[in-house]
Amino acid sequence: MITKEITGTAPAPERVASAPGPRPRTVRRAWDEVPRRQIYLPLSVYLLFTLVPFYWILLFSLRPAGSTSLVPWPITFEHFEKVWTERSFGIYFTNSVLVGVATLVMTTLVALAGGYALARFDFKVKRGFMLALLCSQFVPGALLLVPLFQIFANLRMINSLGSVIIAETVFQLPLSMILISGFIKNVPYSLEEAAWVDGCNRFSAFRIVVLPLLRPGLIAVGSFAFVHAWNHFLFALMFLSDQSKQTIPVGLNTLMSADSVDLGALAAGGIVAAVPVVIVFAFIQKWLITGFSAGAVKG
Repeated sequence: MITKEITGTAPAPERVASAPGPRPRTVRRAWDEVPRRQIYLPLSVYLLFTLVPFYWILLFSLRPAGSTSLVPWPITFEHFEKVWTERSFGIYFTNSVLVGVATLVMTTLVALAGGYALARFDFKVKRGFMLALLCSQFVPGALLLVPLFQIFANLRMINSLGSVIIAETVFQLPLSMILISGFIKNVPYSLEEAAWVDGCNRFSAFRIVVLPLLRPGLIAVGSFAFVHAWNHFLFALMFLSDQSKQTIPVGLNTLMSADSVDLGALAAGGIVAAVPVVIVFAFIQKWLITGFSAGAVKG
């Protein structure tokens, strides 16, 4: 009996073309389901609440004295001329610029050095030092006016812009150092090590590699210090007695007396004080948002 062995492979089953199914639905976020009116209505109310006071100040500064019109017409600049010449706002403006720029430079430089030390070095009291920096933010400036006045009096710095600059810098440093250290921690340490391998020392590596990457953070910290020094009233009032040394916040206070208030001049002075800050923020808003976003990352 002869048995035949048939060897071979079975043919592969034919693939049946399946009907195309529905495309996967795009995942929609929670706020995409919110009706637009529920977003725009609160924002419109908030915008109205914010812009009405600005319009009111602009109205008082541009309309003639004694007018009760809700539209600044005819437009007059007599209030601006009055505060700039008769009320010495040109001198106040110059002093505020000097204080703001000097505070910006000193705060940025010192915070840059301290923030680098906190970000790159480990030492025993580092945790306690960071805690002290945070706790210093809870101390109001008014609490330290008397000891600061005595210190500046002993140094013969009363009635000089240097006393205000030093006080503003000291009070801005804790927060600025914490922010700068967060920015530096976001820069990979390997970049500095690569620069060391190429022959740079620590300072050169920091200047060439790290410093350009800190531009948004430096702009954020510097702008915050400038605006705080520009708007701060207490230190300038206590440490400056000569009218030629006073700043804009103190100058605005001189427009109000116990008997009457010149609303037109006060509104014009407020516009003079606000416009430079608004212009600065309009130019640096991109860097400012980027800088604060980078500082929000853990580090």
